[in-house]
Amino acid sequence: MESQWSYKGYQVRDGLKPGSAPFQYLYVVSEREKKKCNYCVWIVDEALTRFDKSGDFTAIVSSQREVWNRWVKGKIDVGDFGNKVLKYERDGEKEIELSEMTAHLSMD
Repeated sequence: MESQWSYKGYQVRDGLKPGSAPFQYLYVVSEREKKKCNYCVWIVDEALTRFDKSGDFTAIVSSQREVWNRWVKGKIDVGDFGNKVLKYERDGEKEIELSEMTAHLSMD
């Protein structure tokens, strides 16, 4: 994980999933060193150019990380500690329960 920060008593670690071919940016939220939930930003290959013309993962993170951090903070604010994926597709985005994506995405 690239970064660690705190919000309202929760510890958050975030970063690109190492070795992932599709874009997956992970957030692990913990409370008192016990994992509370996972959030993931997943950008399908066809949507990468919406964020960076070359599809460069580092450039995408640089331009979008604060947006995604606000999404995570919003989840914490409302007490939504379910495992979630914010999936960006070519024509939009949607939030999905991680359990609905087990065939496509692993937090390991």
